[in-house]
Amino acid sequence: MFIYNVTIQLTWGIHEEWLNWMTAEHMPEVVATGCFESSRLLRLVEVDETDGPTYAAQYMSPSKAMYNQYISNHAEALRKKSFDRWGDQFIAFRSVMQQVFPDKS
Repeated sequence: MFIYNVTIQLTWGIHEEWLNWMTAEHMPEVVATGCFESSRLLRLVEVDETDGPTYAAQYMSPSKAMYNQYISNHAEALRKKSFDRWGDQFIAFRSVMQQVFPDKS
């Protein structure tokens, strides 16, 4: 199992609208690419929220090849939609992790 993790810090001004968009539109659209089996959204706690909250969106892919397919065929367009809608009101950091335990392969 590979986990595509996107950590996002956003401004308080867009928080509620962004959260609704993320859960109702964006995350389902990412999963609908067929490259991921599921997703989850987590909120970081015990962090400085002066400028806004921080979330981690995680997408579970059964293989590195499926994740690579997402990056090659879908990521650019979906990232553009995010920037077109929210502009500079958020920052995102992306990472990829491989599940080691429990073994799900």
